[in-house]
Amino acid sequence: MSKHISIYKTKQSGSVLLEALVAVLIFSMGILALVGLQGAMIKNSSDAKFRSDASFIAQERLGRMWTDPTNVANYIEDATPITQLPNGTRSVTVGPRRFATVTVTWEAPGMDKHQYVTSAYISDAK
Repeated sequence: MSKHISIYKTKQSGSVLLEALVAVLIFSMGILALVGLQGAMIKNSSDAKFRSDASFIAQERLGRMWTDPTNVANYIEDATPITQLPNGTRSVTVGPRRFATVTVTWEAPGMDKHQYVTSAYISDAK
């Protein structure tokens, strides 16, 4: 009987080590997944902040134009640098019937170029 027990023990030797290695592998994959998720969250948060800043910059320009309708032509600009956004620029055009369009572009390092465009009619000063 003892002969069978000793054969069984030799066949089982090393299984604990193998189980520990598999557990470490599974744990490592989980940690790597969390690190990747955190990186994606940081990227999405900065993208959202840039979009919010671009919207604010464009709306601020339109607001200034609304409060000074007699000088709408003075607000026309082409690719004026903006310091609030990475590689940011702002362009303002005024078309027929005083239809103003504000375009804000930016490009974060290693990312695609983004653009925010908004338009409004600027009423005549009376």
